[in-house]
Amino acid sequence: MSSPAVIAISGGIGGAKLALGLYRTLPAGTVTVIVNTGDDFDHLGLRICPDVDTTLYTLAGLANPELGWGRKDETWTFMRVLESLGGESWFQLGDGDLALHVERTRRLAAGERLSSFVADVARRFGISADIVPMSDDPVRTRVGTADGTLDFQDYFVRARCEPRVTSLDFAGALAARPTLGADAALRAASLEAIVICPSNPYLSIDPILAVGGMRELLDAASAPIIAVTPIVAGRAIKGPTAKIMRELGVPLTPLSVLRHYGTLLDGFVLDERDRNDSSAFECPLLITDTVMKTLEDRERLAREVIEFAASLRGRRAART
Repeated sequence: MSSPAVIAISGGIGGAKLALGLYRTLPAGTVTVIVNTGDDFDHLGLRICPDVDTTLYTLAGLANPELGWGRKDETWTFMRVLESLGGESWFQLGDGDLALHVERTRRLAAGERLSSFVADVARRFGISADIVPMSDDPVRTRVGTADGTLDFQDYFVRARCEPRVTSLDFAGALAARPTLGADAALRAASLEAIVICPSNPYLSIDPILAVGGMRELLDAASAPIIAVTPIVAGRAIKGPTAKIMRELGVPLTPLSVLRHYGTLLDGFVLDERDRNDSSAFECPLLITDTVMKTLEDRERLAREVIEFAASLRGRRAART
């Protein structure tokens, strides 16, 4: 594995947008994306890894631009036939996407590590970045709700995020360990920046941080750690972040996100629409447009984040 210059810590759709910007902006072989696997689950006898697959498809230029997940130019014959047979159709698997799940399940059953499989797929897709699952050990996000505890996909897809969230738990996280790729990337002497992408802090980033030893690796890393806000003008850019924050009693502000990450961060990227709140932040800020509607937006934000990180290297060196 090549020594990384930049690490992106990411969930699925929202985080993958910035990961793509970094990937397209920086030299080949210098980006590592550490991806959440707390969303992974077994369905129809297959291992499904939604955030990992979204990252693979996004960086390979294969992502479905309308849905944000799955493959572009997808067909749905399998799901139509499955539904006609009375099978479970609440979780949609496209025909092309299905091949990835089948092959992953086969190779995991044969004893291959998830990280090895993902690296091989990335190579076959022509991706020069290192896409690294957070752990090869099982970690599963459990959502405590007013209706009882739900597996993540039951909450997120089957129940459409409707139950009121009361707690979150990451089963297996304490016993899990970072993948060898994540460990090596975070220890690399050439590391220049660690970017927490604008993914859901509670559902996508916290499972990564909960992996045994992950926070210690981050605390010891030589590069500045920066988080990009997922909250803009009182709204979440993507997904149920705002709903979960309200239900957990957390103010729906970027400052809440900063405080959630706490001393882990060296800097924070605040959207320009929240500029008037900047005086409340007690850490270095980059204030810019963080809403990524186009590929140009993703590349611009990536460049600005990297420049911001460069300005914080002295601060990080003093901390470590």
